[in-house]
Parts: sequence; C-alpha cells; structure tokens
Amino acid sequence: MPDSSAMSDYQRIEIGPTQDWREHFGGFVPDRSRDGRRVLDHELPMQFVGVTANSLVPGEEAGYWHAHSSDEELYIFLTGTGQMGLDDDVVDVGPGTAIRVGQGVMRTWRALPDSPGPLTWFCIRGDGDALPHLPDDAHRITDIPMPW
Repeated sequence: MPDSSAMSDYQRIEIGPTQDWREHFGGFVPDRSRDGRRVLDHELPMQFVGVTANSLVPGEEAGYWHAHSSDEELYIFLTGTGQMGLDDDVVDVGPGTAIRVGQGVMRTWRALPDSPGPLTWFCIRGDGDALPHLPDDAHRITDIPMPW
C-alpha cells in the first residue's frame, strides 16, 4: 500500500448521468432535502467552493426564493428548459445557459411544464476573496511527459 503522505490531494465520486440525478434525495439539512438535489461539497472535502447537482421534473418549481449576503453563485444548465426568477426579472434557461448571481439578488427557478425532460443544472457557489482575472497562483510544468 502506498504511503498516504505521498498521495495526491484529490477525491473522486460518481454522480451519474443527468437522467439519474432525480433519484438522489438530498439537501443542506434534512428538513429541506428533496428528490433531485445532491450537495457535492458534503460528499467531497471542499474548502473554498460549493457545488450542488440539481434536477426538477417538468412543471416542478423550487417553491421558495432565496438570497445570499456573501455567496456568489454560478448556475450552469445542462438539460431541459426552465426559468429563473432574479429579483424582478424572469430569465429563460436551458442547455448551455450560465447565469452568475451576485450577493443580495433574490433567486428561484422552475422547470417549464413542456420541458422535454428534467431541468438539470450545477449550482457552484463561492465566498471569499476576489478571484484574479488571470490565475496567478498557477505555474506551468513542462519537463514531465503527458500521461497518455
């Protein structure tokens, strides 16, 4: 068995294809858990970024608004069609739509009744220092061959 102190710092889980996301029951706390929500940062030892994988069936909606005082969120929609309520606006969403939502903005979402299938998306949230425009903590490593 390899020495754990020499192992790389990464973890891997399988969340399955989007059509199976609805089968997962989860949430941030038990009394607000629901079908189709998976809090990946509860399953992985995340330090600075939070991620949920979400699925709503056609016609289903969140049923609540929420806003964050310090978290910034990025919603990346993968399948289905739906809408997000963002303060006084309603925005259409579907595969390939990405929406950044800042602090203090009220948000909610729904899958349209005629959506061709579940509305699935990742919600990525962060809370901390501003990100640099160019990641200045990265360094290229050019003297090691590619692994494939």
